[in-house]
Amino acid sequence: MIKAIAVDDEPLALDLIGSYCRDLDFVQLDKVFTGTGAALQYLEKNPVDLLFLDINMPAMSGIDFFRSLKHKPMLIFTTSYSEYALNSYDLGAIDYLLKPFTFERFKKAVDRAYETHNLIFNASISERSKFLTLKADYGLIKLPVKDILFIEGLDNYLKIHLEGGQPAVVRLTMKTLMEMLTEKEFLRVHRSYIVSVSHIESFRQKVITIAGEEIPVGKLYEDKVKALFSNPS
Repeated sequence: MIKAIAVDDEPLALDLIGSYCRDLDFVQLDKVFTGTGAALQYLEKNPVDLLFLDINMPAMSGIDFFRSLKHKPMLIFTTSYSEYALNSYDLGAIDYLLKPFTFERFKKAVDRAYETHNLIFNASISERSKFLTLKADYGLIKLPVKDILFIEGLDNYLKIHLEGGQPAVVRLTMKTLMEMLTEKEFLRVHRSYIVSVSHIESFRQKVITIAGEEIPVGKLYEDKVKALFSNPS
């Protein structure tokens, strides 16, 4: 079961989303909001898995609202305006529903969110230890954990550097990704860097070297890095 809320300044649209959700046994619509302010206050204390979000709203656009969230749920836009589709791609939205949308089209979007939720958060421990399944664009990518050299934070995105391959770029927070990795294999060494312990080549003068790349060690993380080299086992 995935928990969701809906934010739309049109009550009829919220009624429709509520009706559609009641016909699905794998999504629970906890709350609906006609304004972004109340929705923001709710999400600060009540994290959800999925957000149905209109774009063109009075106080703040849906795009700005989503960007303001500290913890970003999966996102499905529900809007009357097709011109914002590119923005949804940049924000990593699961889908983009143009009003008026049918139940079948709505279910297809929520099915995709449910599949994403299960793959990312309900994978077995053994599977997580071998692969990371992450949302990218409108689909999923599966990365072998053993190939990850280090992760670099870039504004609202993460750049995952891989051994023998091109980096993968995903929209995710450092904190969320770190929770998906095992602490023995990965170490956060800077507000903008997570490194693979097994790929560290050297640590000298607050700089870690991996595959010829120099990665700074932040002051808050220096003790952990020093402890790693003091107790390499």
